[in-house]
Amino acid sequence: MRHYEIVILIHPDQSEQVPGMLERYKSTVTAAGGKVHRVEDWGRRQLAYQIQKLGKAHYLCLNIEVSAEALAELETGFRYNDAVLRHLTVARDKAEANPSVMMRAVEKDEARKAAQEASH
Repeated sequence: MRHYEIVILIHPDQSEQVPGMLERYKSTVTAAGGKVHRVEDWGRRQLAYQIQKLGKAHYLCLNIEVSAEALAELETGFRYNDAVLRHLTVARDKAEANPSVMMRAVEKDEARKAAQEASH
């Protein structure tokens, strides 16, 4: 089995369905004998360019270890899900379990907003 990092862009109107989608993807990986090393929900973020006339998307990042067959099943699910705008799968050398650079930036933004609200 190989390690993969998958970034998924989800339609912003489908944000409330993200937890259910994550559970489905995680259960697909574990049912195939794989492991989920890291799951990050980066939230809604501005896109660099419009996709389907949308300026924002809900971002997810998964680090998984699965067989090629299970990965093909996952990607087929992404392709036929109307809520998934784009997905990118990158093969990795080893499992990544630490927070990504993007997640650290998200946490920093949230901490800054909480500090601003506390001061007002």
